[in-house]
Amino acid sequence: MRHNKKFNHLGRTHSHRAALLANMAISLIMHKRITTTLPKAKALRVYVEPLITKGKEDTTASRRVVFSYLQNKYAIQELFGPIAAKVGDRPGGYTRIIKLGKRANDDADMAFIELVDFDENMAKTEAKKTRTRRSRKSGTKAEAPVAEEAAPQAEAEAPAAEPAE
Repeated sequence: MRHNKKFNHLGRTHSHRAALLANMAISLIMHKRITTTLPKAKALRVYVEPLITKGKEDTTASRRVVFSYLQNKYAIQELFGPIAAKVGDRPGGYTRIIKLGKRANDDADMAFIELVDFDENMAKTEAKKTRTRRSRKSGTKAEAPVAEEAAPQAEAEAPAAEPAE
């Protein structure tokens, strides 16, 4: 039975798994997107999201807690700097896992894991979805009467100026 077995051990000892997840978390923080196997990506999400939450409050205590996990001062600077600024208003869900299919040599499930706020491609597609066909029709109707009203006023002023001379 698998009582109280809540996380994937990834076929490694505790120290090996801790080192693997710390190295992957550093790579994710520094590069914003990494490619790995699907089980490792899921394990990394559970590992890194609490660290990003700690990074939102920039105190000495939270820096020390995160440093005890990562042991890389450049990753800490990145996490408490640009990453904390971008995810400051997000209540959670800082990472996204995108499945890529099977790896050719051993048929392992592969996946991207990325920081949500740092993906420009997804942000561009979301901006395009805000436009609708209905809003464009209403915009053209509203602009046409304004142009027609301006033209008669200009013509009415021009002939009135000629007889006065």
